[in-house]
Amino acid sequence: MDRQSRFSYQCNQCGLCCHAKVITLSPYDVLRIARARSIATSEAVRRYTLRRGSLLRFGEDGGCVALSGSRCTVHEGRPLACRLYPLGIERTEAGERLIRLDPEPGSRGTYGAEATAGDFIDAQGTKPYFEALETYRALIPAFRARVESIVDFERIEPRDFWRRAVVEALLESNYDPNPLIDAIFDPDGLGRARETESETIRAHVEKLAEMASREDDAERLAAAAVALAISLGYAPGEVIVGR
Repeated sequence: MDRQSRFSYQCNQCGLCCHAKVITLSPYDVLRIARARSIATSEAVRRYTLRRGSLLRFGEDGGCVALSGSRCTVHEGRPLACRLYPLGIERTEAGERLIRLDPEPGSRGTYGAEATAGDFIDAQGTKPYFEALETYRALIPAFRARVESIVDFERIEPRDFWRRAVVEALLESNYDPNPLIDAIFDPDGLGRARETESETIRAHVEKLAEMASREDDAERLAAAAVALAISLGYAPGEVIVGR
């Protein structure tokens, strides 16, 4: 599918899609969740996420921790993946591809073809999310260039180096301390909770770039680069040097 494909969907608030999912979060997703609950992003990470802020947390009953009955308690700040449902997006440096997801068994959602996929996506308030993704995306080549500047890939096998980085970035427990990954998912911590979201994001990106430029631990930096790329919806390969 693409944005011109015929598609429409009416959510009827059954809450079934809010169970047993893997929802990857971007730094902006965390910021919006925090603002919806009037808390700091560090607190949003603690309450609502796993994997240092990069995954939405689901409870033992399989339901999203933000779900109350069939009501989303962070609906105003719900993540991009939730806004797009029942569509998904595969992102590469070359562009995006839309995927129509299978409906949940028993779902009350209504599918149709009254509009286009693009109309549906725009109606979900996604514009600031996509804008934020592009702002954070600018960090990927900066992280990649810094890794390349401090690693001698003539001596170190690139495939093994990046494999370790991917494994570390995806760990949900027993991971090594990584201040840069922690900072990626705490915009208030570096952005200092500026007056507007755009100001917070801008300050956050500037501070992350500064942190990366000073980072001398190549493996820690590479893991952070992979974590960032995945959080923005890219495959790990988008950040790997010499792939």
